[in-house]
Amino acid sequence: RAHGPRDRRFRVEHAQHLRRQDIGRFGQSGIIASMQPYHVIDDGRWAEKRIGPERIKTTYAFRSLLDSGARLTFGSDWTVAPIEPLLGIYSAVTRRTLDGKHPGGWVAAEKISVEEALRAYTADNAYGMFAERTRGKLAAGYQADLVLLDQLLTDVPPETIERVRVKATIVGGRVVFSEPR
Repeated sequence: RAHGPRDRRFRVEHAQHLRRQDIGRFGQSGIIASMQPYHVIDDGRWAEKRIGPERIKTTYAFRSLLDSGARLTFGSDWTVAPIEPLLGIYSAVTRRTLDGKHPGGWVAAEKISVEEALRAYTADNAYGMFAERTRGKLAAGYQADLVLLDQLLTDVPPETIERVRVKATIVGGRVVFSEPR
């Protein structure tokens, strides 16, 4: 408390199933909503049976949370879900369930853009760990943590994002993975 809000950043982990009246509180209070987008395409197969049709309307409320001014941070929830950020981006953008029953997206009103999903995996994750001055974006003075892809995610149809390939991974300016030539 010595430094007020500068020394803490509150977050709710697994902020999947929220009450509508609580969504706005995230933005108002500066609370980070931490979620794992892969669960959208997995849970969409069975969640309505467990929590009911009314609560489903605010499940994985990516769009509503962003509109409230909240920050989203995305991760994989490894070992429960695949550790593949591209699959997570695909999930957040399309919300197509694994069983194919929601081709237009499960709770489609909560879809977000590729750019918003990328921010949740990068800049907003850096913010969540007080590293926004050194990580989370490509800029002079920042750590060079990045992946090189075979296509620009913003140039491909959203439903093909999960097929984009990683060509190389760079961490701290060092190549730690390179696709064989």
